[in-house]
Amino acid sequence: MKGVLLVNLGSPDSPTPKDVKPYLDEFLMDERVIDVPKLLRNLLVRGIILQTRPKKSAEAYSKIWWDEGSPLIVISERFTEKVRQHTKMPVALGMRYGSMSIKKALQELKDKGVDEVLLVPLYPHYAMSSYETVVVKTMEVQQAFFPEMHLTTLPAFYKNQDYIKVLSESIAEGLKDFEYDHILFSYHGIPERHIRKSDPTKFHCKIDGSCCKVNSVAHHTCYRHQCYDTTELVKEYLDLPEDKVSSSFQSRLAGDPWLKPYTDFEFERLAKEGKKRLAVITPAFVSDCLETLEEIAMEGKEQFEEAGGEHYIHIPCLNDSDAWVSLMAQWVNEWEAKETLPV
Repeated sequence: MKGVLLVNLGSPDSPTPKDVKPYLDEFLMDERVIDVPKLLRNLLVRGIILQTRPKKSAEAYSKIWWDEGSPLIVISERFTEKVRQHTKMPVALGMRYGSMSIKKALQELKDKGVDEVLLVPLYPHYAMSSYETVVVKTMEVQQAFFPEMHLTTLPAFYKNQDYIKVLSESIAEGLKDFEYDHILFSYHGIPERHIRKSDPTKFHCKIDGSCCKVNSVAHHTCYRHQCYDTTELVKEYLDLPEDKVSSSFQSRLAGDPWLKPYTDFEFERLAKEGKKRLAVITPAFVSDCLETLEEIAMEGKEQFEEAGGEHYIHIPCLNDSDAWVSLMAQWVNEWEAKETLPV
């Protein structure tokens, strides 16, 4: 029997330092998130970051927490339930980090008789710290506990025509009553070294703006290229003015060079250049979460207005919108019927 495993990032069980700390420990100790030798990672995460970060992060989570729980979890559960209504296959939801584990989700599928699983990392773009770590973790769990299962993985869908249509029309809806001076596509940042590590050629990715324009097998795993590709495809679909659209990268950690330009710097730059009305979209995420609801919708608005901006909106992620649910259902049903995957 075939079944579907949807996997998103995860969340603490509550917006308290007690629950945030183990969540951050699991997340930051992932070798694909902080990719330094384990001894150094242990010192950095457990000796330094976890001494202060849980309290600060808990305060941030408290600002966006819903009565039903973590927004990312609640949205992902709603999305999963809607997808279930559009397919005959069992559909389970797991999280890369936190108590809603991938193992529990695979066990749920096994209990329903599933032995062929379509793994769907809920990330449009390939990055070692998001898409790749979900795939690797799921394979590890499958091989250790469910050896009879066979896994097929949905590829990164950042430039799939149907996805671009759904994303673009969602953005258009968000812009419907807003006369913008500029639209900023803010993607989650990653260290520059992750781009080089993910380059199978070991020479193509120079992160200088030119390599993304030269066709290469490296683009299949180049997060930077894929982000800029998404922006260009949406811009083309919606016929957005060239001079009113740009891309940036958010959520960096101090110490290493991360992908630029930095989103918080862009808020200030755009405001000082006279952009009074800013719309921000966060296409690295399919579900609204801490990084979109607190960092962009709240902090971003404050940063933009402090720098002289006047009107600011954050356009929500796809979340559990009917168009996004229908597209995912189409993908999983085509896999069930024809063994085909979206391109």
